[in-house]
Amino acid sequence: MWNDKREKTERSGEDLFDSIIMAEEKFHGEGYKEGYEKGAHRGLQEGRRHGAVHGARLSTEVSFYHGFAVTWKCLLQNNTDPKSRKRVKTLEAFLSLMENAPLDDPQSEKLKDDMDKLRVKFRQVCSVLNVPTDFKDFFKSAEGTSF
Repeated sequence: MWNDKREKTERSGEDLFDSIIMAEEKFHGEGYKEGYEKGAHRGLQEGRRHGAVHGARLSTEVSFYHGFAVTWKCLLQNNTDPKSRKRVKTLEAFLSLMENAPLDDPQSEKLKDDMDKLRVKFRQVCSVLNVPTDFKDFFKSAEGTSF
């Protein structure tokens, strides 16, 4: 019986000693796990925010292109001269390019290429219409306007 108590004491002493030695490793593991979970959560939040901002910028750009093209097409479609017909065809090609681009799929591998094509086509449309492609001056003058 005395041997049983001694064995229990020795085992509990060894367990106590092991738990003291292993405490650092245990807390290190728990800290790593907690830090990883918090980091993953924060990374998802920052990724969503970045995606929303980037998506909003692309959406604004494409919306501007679409409004620009539709407005010019409406202005030119009733003209019958050859120059106006060429301009309307260029605008229709630009609108078609926008419609066929997979802009609703943010994970599309073609998104960057399609946006580059849209930007090039926009410059071409502006050239055909004799309109400057840089609208910074327009936006600066609009900022000074008060209603």
